[in-house]
Amino acid sequence: MNIILLERIEKLGTIGDVVTVKDGYARNFLLPNKKALRANDANRKVFESNRARIESDNASKRGEAETHSTKVDGMQVILIRASSNSGQLYGSVSVRDIVDALNAEGAGIAKSTVVLERPIKTIGVFDVKVTLHPEVAVMVKVNVARSPDEAALQAQGVDVMSAMFDSDEGGFTEKYDPNAEPGEIPADMLEDAPEEAAPEA
Repeated sequence: MNIILLERIEKLGTIGDVVTVKDGYARNFLLPNKKALRANDANRKVFESNRARIESDNASKRGEAETHSTKVDGMQVILIRASSNSGQLYGSVSVRDIVDALNAEGAGIAKSTVVLERPIKTIGVFDVKVTLHPEVAVMVKVNVARSPDEAALQAQGVDVMSAMFDSDEGGFTEKYDPNAEPGEIPADMLEDAPEEAAPEA
């Protein structure tokens, strides 16, 4: 379907461009959200007669978005989640989780502005795009951790998963007897350790 864009659409074009898109994309998204008009003679005339107003409205909204972006750009939020020992979350972090966390910090954004390529399913720090206007996008950091302490480490650039596996802490550490033969159980670990014989008088 041929359409006239009423705003800039990433990878499609800018205001006034006539582009061809799949029918479903036009019918289900672009047309109902007033992002485009069907490209016919009547709509072309309507667009041209309103072009100055449309461009002026867009410039005004872009200005508001740029002002808003100074508050949102670079924001960092922490989401505490349960995960397996390998760092896989039980469930995933959704757009709504991110929006709620950002808005709790005063971001004042809508769910439709957050662009999440795929749900977050592991712990770590993720860059997430927030599109405040078709021509204004900023990045925020989402720190997904199992505890506030872990989140603080991740914020400093520590990879907590590899640090956990590199560390002996919390794991089982065998006692080491330098005099033991390879494969021999240290004497103090035997239940019936032989008592030392008393020296003969």
